[in-house]
Amino acid sequence: MIRKALFVPALLATLAGCVSLGPKVPDTLLALTPTAAPAAGSTTSGTFANALVVMEPSAEARLAVTRVPVQIDDANVAYLKKTMWVERPSRLFQRLLAETIRARGSRLVIESDPGAAGLHVSGRLLDMGYDARTRSAVVRFDAVKEAGTKVETKRFESVVPVTEAEAKYVGPALNEAANDVAKQIADWVG
Repeated sequence: MIRKALFVPALLATLAGCVSLGPKVPDTLLALTPTAAPAAGSTTSGTFANALVVMEPSAEARLAVTRVPVQIDDANVAYLKKTMWVERPSRLFQRLLAETIRARGSRLVIESDPGAAGLHVSGRLLDMGYDARTRSAVVRFDAVKEAGTKVETKRFESVVPVTEAEAKYVGPALNEAANDVAKQIADWVG
């Protein structure tokens, strides 16, 4: 009887290491923080007809996940160890771009409202990760500006050197590169 009493707790302790109730949380979660944002209490107003709509960009499969891609060479991609985005990079970039444009205070900015009739900014997030070949953080975006029947496209890019392929270096470099691209797009949109 004593053997059974000792065996059950030992078995439960052993199994506790095998059971997981959710995915393991990585050591680092990355987010994008705008370097330009509207001041607290600032307001803008307008109508749907003149609002600027920032749509969530599309992204290929390697960027449509919360892992941080590492481009090894032209054909091989890995992911940065123990590091994830807090949400999809395309959604993070959409919010960053909207905040950067809002900081200028000159127009009403709406996120993802396809019913609005004003200027729409959308596009495709081509890269937002670490390039092992150049040891740099890269953000590349193909923007589309639509105003009625007029459509214009432009590619934007920012490359920031990174000393080491670790989250504590890659995260801030990606934030810097994303803010640079968002500023370039805000200048282009006007």
